[in-house]
Amino acid sequence: MIKTLLLCASLLISGHAFAQFGYDVSTDKENGGQIFKGDFTFEDLKKEPSFTWLTTGTANYKPDSASVSFLKKHLSKFDLVIVMGTWCDDSHDLVPKLYKVMQSADYPMNKYKLYGVDRAKEAKGVEHKLYQIVNVPTIIVFKDKIEVGRIVETVKKSVEADLAKIIQKKLDTDEKDQ
Repeated sequence: MIKTLLLCASLLISGHAFAQFGYDVSTDKENGGQIFKGDFTFEDLKKEPSFTWLTTGTANYKPDSASVSFLKKHLSKFDLVIVMGTWCDDSHDLVPKLYKVMQSADYPMNKYKLYGVDRAKEAKGVEHKLYQIVNVPTIIVFKDKIEVGRIVETVKKSVEADLAKIIQKKLDTDEKDQ
């Protein structure tokens, strides 16, 4: 277990050293949509006129207030890495909900990283390898640069409830270790 954690931490640290900043835009051969590949922000997504799925999905989502209340207390202590496909229907569904939850929980917007991958699930840099991306979207939760959980492609209950469960599990583990 310790070896795995050390390996993950060293990969994370070395991966940031090799990370490509910025993103490339290309046209999806399957549907003609825009593919963002690389490192970008929610603000970058909002600037693309064809990404109406983000603003509509964010506006229409009503997160569970009990989960958001829990996340307001705890989410800011964690870092989030989100890997998505701007071409992907699952990303179009889940990422706006996540964004709404982040806003509702007053999450510091300087604590997340958002990466786009192409249909082959490859990023502009090494992020797809570093984070072992198989399906998108993938939301990875980190505490002190160590992965504590992830949501892959879909949620079990809701994005806010699944995040709260990951965080509660980490809090319980930390409490037992003290």
